[in-house]
Amino acid sequence: MFKILHTNGLARRGEFITVHGTVQTPVFQNVGTLAAIKGGLSSEDLRNIGCQIELSNTYHLHLRPGDKVIHDLGGLHKFMNWDRPILTDSGGFQVFSLAKLRKITEEGVQFNSHIDGRRIFMGPEESMQIQSNLASTIAMAFDECVENPAPYDYVKKSCERTYRWLQRCKAEIARLNALDTTINKKQLLFGINQGGIFDDLRIWHMKEIAKLDLPGYAIGGLAVGESNKEMYHILDVVLPHAPQDRPRYLMGVGTPSNIIEGVARGIDFFDCVMPSRNARHAFIFTWHGTMNLLNQCYERDIRPIDEECGCPVCRRYSRAYIRHLFKAKELLGMRFAVMHNLYFYNELVARIRQAIEEDRFEEFRRENTEKLAKRI
Repeated sequence: MFKILHTNGLARRGEFITVHGTVQTPVFQNVGTLAAIKGGLSSEDLRNIGCQIELSNTYHLHLRPGDKVIHDLGGLHKFMNWDRPILTDSGGFQVFSLAKLRKITEEGVQFNSHIDGRRIFMGPEESMQIQSNLASTIAMAFDECVENPAPYDYVKKSCERTYRWLQRCKAEIARLNALDTTINKKQLLFGINQGGIFDDLRIWHMKEIAKLDLPGYAIGGLAVGESNKEMYHILDVVLPHAPQDRPRYLMGVGTPSNIIEGVARGIDFFDCVMPSRNARHAFIFTWHGTMNLLNQCYERDIRPIDEECGCPVCRRYSRAYIRHLFKAKELLGMRFAVMHNLYFYNELVARIRQAIEEDRFEEFRRENTEKLAKRI
């Protein structure tokens, strides 16, 4: 399912073959939490801006409209008219970040819906059943995402429980994929490495989950309070123990510089709400750094957002016009900004792939890591 086509240092250029198409890696997954990109982008828009994988959220879709509704309508691909791969996260992160009241046991987690307060239970089996109903290409294992910092003893117990949950996830997805009523009988399960910022726990956990021979492995529990330095250190420590012939996914990360540094350490998959969330507030990513389109200096600026960008917005509209749309609170401004930022992220990983193929990734890294983090 995963082929490494070329390496340049630790950076990997690969292909991930799925039932819904082949993904070129490194890849940035475009986050559509509720089967839609916030900012008014359609599935057709995603195709036009180079999106390879759309990511939707198990927790949110379970609450609304309901995973059984989506199953009865033919699965998430038909529901949102998207014919390329979809990854669904397990719902674990949202359970721990959104639920006001929750109780963790060996069986799973009891929590209150953040929408209406109703009591819900989710464990490994329930998460797999929901994701099977959604019929996504890749299902993420149910895990506990522990905030950083957290006490060592708690993180250790959480790691051990997350490993036992992963074993249950693997058994349950195998059972579900064999059912006649299952829409996607080739749904793939990715395991998630946890362990906070403790080297020994991260290494132990990765070694254990690697034994389960899963189609892919994610690094979870980062970008939740630790510094970039700590995050990169964890990647340096844990990735040598991850299976070399499977994709590695750094969850919820991050900035363009984070992506470049993640690739430099051997990461293949990324996702983050940052490009779309920032765009909705007129915060824009460009090849010269980041910019705030609300600044007065752009009021009469007839240039495109980024003169190096080939996105549909930069080919047709000026900074002055898009700034005006934001100031006038016209939704079109938000749509244009989201489209540009997601195009930029998809183009970023495309350029990274090309740099790896041409054995010049380190040059690309030196030229862009600091520049893309700069405020214009």
